[in-house]
Amino acid sequence: MIKNPKVSGLKILIAEDDEVSAMLLTINVKEFQEQVFRAKTGIEAIDICYKNPDIDLILMDIQMPGLNGDEAARKIREFNKDVIIIAQTGIALPTNKEKLIEAGCNNYLAKPVNRLELVTLIESYFKK
Repeated sequence: MIKNPKVSGLKILIAEDDEVSAMLLTINVKEFQEQVFRAKTGIEAIDICYKNPDIDLILMDIQMPGLNGDEAARKIREFNKDVIIIAQTGIALPTNKEKLIEAGCNNYLAKPVNRLELVTLIESYFKK
């Protein structure tokens, strides 16, 4: 596996209920990862973050069953202020961005996620 020369060794949580989207995200972050966790619901995402406080990055789908992504981000921020949370949403409107930032997300990407945008965004937060 080829590592990214600018960013590597990240512990990444992919919070995504769609299997194909999760698989594509996993492939797209391979160059950055040390370890990848997977959650299919907002509640699972909170639980994994709580048990693994050293997670560096969360790629959070906003529309998940049960607790949605912005609610999960808000809960995660109660106990982890430092983790980078990048939301993924199919509805990329300016008002949604404000709502996601207020919920505790650092940034967001529109679905389908563009690999170059994802890589650029990750590098902007973690570049050595």
